[in-house]
Amino acid sequence: MIGDPSELEWAVQTLVKNYDKYASKGGCCCCCKRQRGITKGGFRKMLTHELNHMLTDTKNKQAANKLICDLDENHDGMISFDEYWTLIGGIASPISCLIRQQEESVKFTK
Repeated sequence: MIGDPSELEWAVQTLVKNYDKYASKGGCCCCCKRQRGITKGGFRKMLTHELNHMLTDTKNKQAANKLICDLDENHDGMISFDEYWTLIGGIASPISCLIRQQEESVKFTK
């Protein structure tokens, strides 16, 4: 990449690096039949270390296991990158609504 990354490029790189940080080291990514993924334990660790300000009950094992089950579309017990991306979208969507609401309330108070 030439030059400094844009904020969006930096954010995407950060999300990919975060996934790689918690994904199991066995297997590979995208190029063979064995997919790498985040194990249940790794996912719970990611929740408590990375998302404890945006999600509630990140230390609750049952809540984390339910979230894993909800995200794990192929039921392989691992969170793939695509499943992880679903989580990110699910977190970002309500945040975008809050930001828009805050912007609207600032417009009305001026």
